[in-house]
Amino acid sequence: MVARIKQNNSQPFQRVEVDGITIDLVENALGNARNEMDAVLFRTAMSPGIREQGDAFPMIATEDGKMIVGQFGSFISGFLQSYDGEIEEGDVFLTNDPYLCNGAVSHLPDWLVLMPIFKDGRVINYSAMFGHMSDVGGKVPGSLPTNARSIWEEGIRIPPVKLYRRGEMNSDMLDVILHNVRMPRWNRSDLNAIVASCRTAGRRCVELAERFGDDVFFSAQQEMLDRTHRAMKEVIARVVPETRQVFEDYICDDGAGLGPYTLRCALWREGDKAIFDFEGTDPQAPSSVNFYLNEEMFKIFFGALTISLFDPAILLNDGFYDLVEVRIPQGSILKPNFPAALSCRTHLLGRIFDMMGGLIGQSTPQAMNAAGFSDSPHFMYSGYDQQGKWFQLFQIGFGGIPGRPVGDGPDGHSLWPGFTNVPNEFVEAYFPLRIETYETLTDSGGAGLHRGGNGLRVAYRLLVDGEVSIHDDRWLTYPWGVNGGGPGERSRKELVRADGSRQMLPAKCDNVQVKAGDLVLFDTWGGGGWGDPLKRDPVKVLTDIRKGLVSVNGGRRYGVVIKDGVVDDRETASLREVMASERGEIQLFNRGGTLSELKARCLAETGLAAPTTPTWT
Repeated sequence: MVARIKQNNSQPFQRVEVDGITIDLVENALGNARNEMDAVLFRTAMSPGIREQGDAFPMIATEDGKMIVGQFGSFISGFLQSYDGEIEEGDVFLTNDPYLCNGAVSHLPDWLVLMPIFKDGRVINYSAMFGHMSDVGGKVPGSLPTNARSIWEEGIRIPPVKLYRRGEMNSDMLDVILHNVRMPRWNRSDLNAIVASCRTAGRRCVELAERFGDDVFFSAQQEMLDRTHRAMKEVIARVVPETRQVFEDYICDDGAGLGPYTLRCALWREGDKAIFDFEGTDPQAPSSVNFYLNEEMFKIFFGALTISLFDPAILLNDGFYDLVEVRIPQGSILKPNFPAALSCRTHLLGRIFDMMGGLIGQSTPQAMNAAGFSDSPHFMYSGYDQQGKWFQLFQIGFGGIPGRPVGDGPDGHSLWPGFTNVPNEFVEAYFPLRIETYETLTDSGGAGLHRGGNGLRVAYRLLVDGEVSIHDDRWLTYPWGVNGGGPGERSRKELVRADGSRQMLPAKCDNVQVKAGDLVLFDTWGGGGWGDPLKRDPVKVLTDIRKGLVSVNGGRRYGVVIKDGVVDDRETASLREVMASERGEIQLFNRGGTLSELKARCLAETGLAAPTTPTWT
């Protein structure tokens, strides 16, 4: 199968010489168009997750489907190879099924819109964007059921279909889709906003082609791809060794009592090509924590990480894809077989970034980050408010960014740099709850020469009866420190009933029945520390103590003794000498203990029973 593009003008684009100034103008104009897509979306969407938090990802691609600006990399070439139908001017495509778009989106709440951009009868670009819908149906409000055993339980599946055909909306089809979701007004508004964003990008691309000429515009984009290819070729040669390196990390459990699940990846270089091989990663889980990882998506993750670490001036686009090979075993937790459940894949998606950091950092340890807030934990609260109207809150929690070669990790931040927190005033105005605490968790960041960022505590006072769902991780394993840095603290969830009784909640749970007056304590985890904490300037430790980021006792993790509000230099020097002699040789990674040790002390430290090690036949 291959898509048939209906064009009135089949004249191929010509590659011509383009001067550097014109290339820079086109690059910046396309970057502005990508930012304008975000602006249109955030001003016209309705759900808090998209409008306030920014849970949406735009892209502009070349005429053959390579992402030129954006975030998640392009799936369009794969779509063109697999779509059995015509693509015409005015068409807008919609899908949310990971199994039918090769993982371009990885769970059903992400609705993906794709639009071909025509000029003078031929395709000059594509625009695309996906956004996380607050609900897509399924067995629980929010459509992220932990205990789902297949994708059929997770909500409505939309195959690649034409939402607009030659400019005309298929309103009957959209009505059927929205009939199967709990928040149809939000979904309709968010979907219209995504389409408007894609159309905005389309107008900007046409304007650029008219300004510079089709062939110059085409050639400038090709040169942007070539620039990234040349730059990434140099970066890969510098940071990826020819010798094979292996790293393992984990997600703590699957919400069904099994865990941890092992992610294992080997990395080496063959000539100019970086090879990532996930052989040894655990098989797929019976619950919904599976992550259908698109190889092209992994490549863009790798590019984003290496560019941010080694050369932020490089433009992130698809131009370097032939320099990376990704091998993911079919049937693994990163490539599950249909119809495996996928809704809670966010834990694995985030953990991929820690995995890449651990792999790349073994050859360049001074350039690596510690493990950080590699997740997007979800808090969901739903029911009927005081007026009897259905409400449904979906929020993403923030935590500690890891300590880094260049300095401390930020406190209370998102995994995704573009996400913003939803203002507490907004949440309280639209939902029947009160946020009584919103603060960093003292000492939750790992100690180090550069301190890991602290996690957050958000205390939700629930004002009506309803139900709560929580999806988080790192409650058993620690976010590891590097180069002598200590691990960050783990996540923790607790329900304090209105009568004063307390209940520890699992990191992954659904359908928790709550009453008016109950309090949910939502504690996220901190980032790991970077470098020897005994070498941190005591003045910095004292500053952190005064800010409430580190406690006086926590300062002793750095070998710093505080008396009467000031550093005691003599006792600090003595304590540091003792700590240095007792700890032995500094290790590259500090995980806070082996898996067996963590499981053995799980109940005492977390209040929760240790998960059972998964077994397969």
